[in-house]
Amino acid sequence: QVQLVESGGGLVQPGGSLRLSCAGSGNILLLTVMGWYRQVPGKQRELVATITRGGTTKYAVSVKGRFTISRDSAKATVWLQMNDLKPQRTAVYYCTAAPPNYWGQGTQVTVSS
Repeated sequence: QVQLVESGGGLVQPGGSLRLSCAGSGNILLLTVMGWYRQVPGKQRELVATITRGGTTKYAVSVKGRFTISRDSAKATVWLQMNDLKPQRTAVYYCTAAPPNYWGQGTQVTVSS
């Protein structure tokens, strides 16, 4: 089993930045991919970014160039640096790790003036 704990969410003004963190514990040696998804009420959870143990990254088109994902594989920790935030980025952000698909409890990000 793997446990994921997110932190770093909060309220930020449009154009601002936030850095999300996710710390994994438990049976972390088998994890190959870690990443972030987000969800707003009434919509499906959607991919934000993922990163493999080897450092290969994948981003949603909407966040490319603004968000950066990074990882410390030895510690099963993943970060998401979010810059130039816009109100439409308001969502609950979830950390994920695979295999299979573990999820954190989510952290709220609100972009509002």
